[in-house]
Amino acid sequence: MNRVLIIEDEVSIAELEKDYLELSGFEVEIEADGAVGCEKALKEDYDMFILDLMLPGMDGFEICKRIREEKNTPILMVTAKKEDIDKIRGLGLGADDYITKPFSPSELVARVKAHLARYDRLVGSAVPQNDMIEIRGLKIDKTARRVWVNDEEKQLTTKEFELLTYLAEHPNHVFSKQDLFKAIWDMDSIGDIATVTVHIKKIREKIELNTNKPQYIETIWGVGYRFKV
Repeated sequence: MNRVLIIEDEVSIAELEKDYLELSGFEVEIEADGAVGCEKALKEDYDMFILDLMLPGMDGFEICKRIREEKNTPILMVTAKKEDIDKIRGLGLGADDYITKPFSPSELVARVKAHLARYDRLVGSAVPQNDMIEIRGLKIDKTARRVWVNDEEKQLTTKEFELLTYLAEHPNHVFSKQDLFKAIWDMDSIGDIATVTVHIKKIREKIELNTNKPQYIETIWGVGYRFKV
């Protein structure tokens, strides 16, 4: 649940904002004093700040400035002032948006949701995602080098993992044992292709429900192996 801190000294407005946001599934706290609200904003973890401009103790401009020095959390500034210079100043200090009183509570909720969604997308895009292959209950995490079958993790050796991954990356392609040996062991397979057979057998024992009727690695008799999708 997203946490929202409202820093607003007009109790009726703050309570109205709180009611509408809570009805939309947010966890909301209110602080009427600017200095106290700023301290809470910096010390605690919130997902959004709704910040009034005119406050006792510390005004919204200063609070916005201090938050931005430490956090990238979205800030929506609320004010009764309509002067463009105040909006420009607030946005220049790092506020994400500006809403002028009087406003519709539903508009406030819509803006909060929009900024949280945008922030989540930005944060999510900055986090590197593991390279995954997922096929019919089989999940291969290439980055972490881990394998699951129906959410149960399977322990594969290095070569077993590489061989399984190579086949899964080339679905429906038939590889000879010589092809697979050269691709995984990086050498000509003269006299050594039996090692492919052994590794395929071990992989099947770990990922197949029935090794006699494999659902992933299929034997193409007289040719080699194919990963079925």
